[in-house]
Amino acid sequence: MTVSWRDRLIILGRHLLAGAQHLIYPGCCLLCGQPLCAGQTHFCSLCRHELFTDREATCPRCAGAIGPFTVTDGRCPACQKEAFAFEHVLRLGRYEGLLREVVLRLKSQRGEGLAELLGECWAKEAAERFAALHVDVLVPVPLHWRRRWQRGYNQSAALGGGLAACLGIPSQPSWLRRVRHTPQQTSRPTPAERKANVRGAFRARPGAPLAGRSILLVDDVMTTGATAHEAARALRTAGADRVIVAVLARAQG
Repeated sequence: MTVSWRDRLIILGRHLLAGAQHLIYPGCCLLCGQPLCAGQTHFCSLCRHELFTDREATCPRCAGAIGPFTVTDGRCPACQKEAFAFEHVLRLGRYEGLLREVVLRLKSQRGEGLAELLGECWAKEAAERFAALHVDVLVPVPLHWRRRWQRGYNQSAALGGGLAACLGIPSQPSWLRRVRHTPQQTSRPTPAERKANVRGAFRARPGAPLAGRSILLVDDVMTTGATAHEAARALRTAGADRVIVAVLARAQG
């Protein structure tokens, strides 16, 4: 599938921004600030390895960390009884260490360029895994307009823009809406409270051509899967055939 003119402009803008940053801070890692060696771009070898190397075996259904011999019928004990509306989850890594620091950095307006760059790098590092998903449209998990106004941008949409541009699929942020303002999931300590907090919070845009589509639903963090489930359920209700989730970080708990 060809890349749209909008995605081409996003790529161009990102490269122009990266060029400007290197004029001001020549040859430094965007995460740790250490000088880059010859041939390195954006991240030093240590930061790149920590970001893009997932050392854990994960459940194909929920992307939670698992031990040996714990998956049955494609599910782990933690998600065995969960009726998720999504098919399975692809993660970059566990929500800890450098990846946790990066996710927290993305939650400020200054993180938008970094979110797009991470999406682009992730798409390149995991090209075969993404290709095997056979998705044709990317939809980021939306923020409520009030939170988006406070933050200045939606980090999941920026991440999805970088992913979509490199994967050669369209990103459609407007196809899914958050129709109810909800407290942050971190303020709800139990899985039951998190499910109740986001129940009915999403709705597909009327007229969005979702029928028969395979959707890549993108978010920054997953903990219990409640938000991804509700977002996927809204897309499936509107006619989407499959929903697969991609998250930067998977928290356990």
